[in-house]
Amino acid sequence: MVDLNLTPYLQEKLKQAQTLQQQLESVVTQRYQIDMKVKEIAKTLEELNKAGSDTVVFKSVGSILISVKDIENLKKDLEEEKETLEVRLKTLEKQQKMLEDKYKDIQNEFAKAYGEQGQGN
Repeated sequence: MVDLNLTPYLQEKLKQAQTLQQQLESVVTQRYQIDMKVKEIAKTLEELNKAGSDTVVFKSVGSILISVKDIENLKKDLEEEKETLEVRLKTLEKQQKMLEDKYKDIQNEFAKAYGEQGQGN
């Protein structure tokens, strides 16, 4: 194992970087999951718009399917859910950018600290 001789300040920054990396992984996973839900809803809405008025439609509620009588109301509910998810997606994108910027700042601090130490030897 390499002995980095980290100052207490750099040790704290390393811990922060590790925490940021974990948070970043979590945000990326959430973004992916929400993006997939948005795409699924968009595809569902597309298929509902193609369906004729005599088409029987079911809605998943928990582990059962329930027949839907009012397709227009279902479309409205899906549109609202999609909009809510898109807002959440934008929030996660901003959060990811912020975390990436903080992580880069810490990387730059390490590069600067080790650049100065390397020049001093």
